[in-house]
Order: sequence, then structure tokens, then C-alpha cells
Amino acid sequence: MKKFAMICLFASMAFGMASAQDTKKDETPANGAKIRFTETEHNYGTIVKGGNGDCVFEFVNEGNEPLVLSKVRASCGCTTPSYTDKPVMPGQTGTIKVHYNTNNVGGFSKTITVNSNAVNTPTTTLRIRGKVEGAPAQPSATQEKQ
Repeated sequence: MKKFAMICLFASMAFGMASAQDTKKDETPANGAKIRFTETEHNYGTIVKGGNGDCVFEFVNEGNEPLVLSKVRASCGCTTPSYTDKPVMPGQTGTIKVHYNTNNVGGFSKTITVNSNAVNTPTTTLRIRGKVEGAPAQPSATQEKQ
């Protein structure tokens, strides 16, 4: 029984010392493309029905290999993203243009999912939101004459 107690004590001490070791992170940066967006959300605020529903998300490749966007898709058909399919070289910037159909009256919050070969975030979610209000009422012909 004493041997068993000594083995348990030794094992506990060994485990404790191993856990206490400073686990230093590898400080060398990972090779590959690294994507960083300037902003990941665009708030249109309140816009008029039929108004400008365009915005642009800018990103930079902070890695040491070309960045390739493999898939960019919107959460619904009322939002249309467009992007270049050419690789973005290290240090260079790229854009994703997003168009929201502003003929849909009411509040909206939509996402755009970006898949790439980035080692830091291979999937990024962008968000657009705002409110579309109906066009202002046009004065009738009888109101104009008064």
C-alpha cells in the first residue's frame, strides 16, 4: 500500500511540474496568406426605397503568400456580393462590393460569408444592416393647384 501511495504522490508531483512549465507559443509567424478587413460591418442607416444599396468592404493580405477568395456568398438573394477572383499578393488590398436591393421596405440585417485560403481566418462573416423606408408621398395634382 505504501508503494502505491508513493507512486501516486510521485505521479501527482510529476504532473504538477509538467503543468507548471512555461508553454511558450511559437513566435514565428505561420506561413501563408493572412486576411484583415478594415471593417466587417456596414450600417446603411435609414435609406429611401430604391436608394443606393452599395457598399465596399476592403481587406489586406498581411501574409507572405497570395490570398485567394474561394467563395463569397450572401445570406439571401436580396444581397449580391462581387469580388475579384485574382489572387491578392502579400501587402496588397482587395475589395468585396455588396449590393442590397433597396426595393425591400423595412429593417434588414444580412451576412456575407467569405471563404479564403487565409491561415488566420479562412472564413470571415461580413454584415450589412439598415432600414429602408418607403418613398416620400408625391403631392397630388389638386394639392399643387391650391
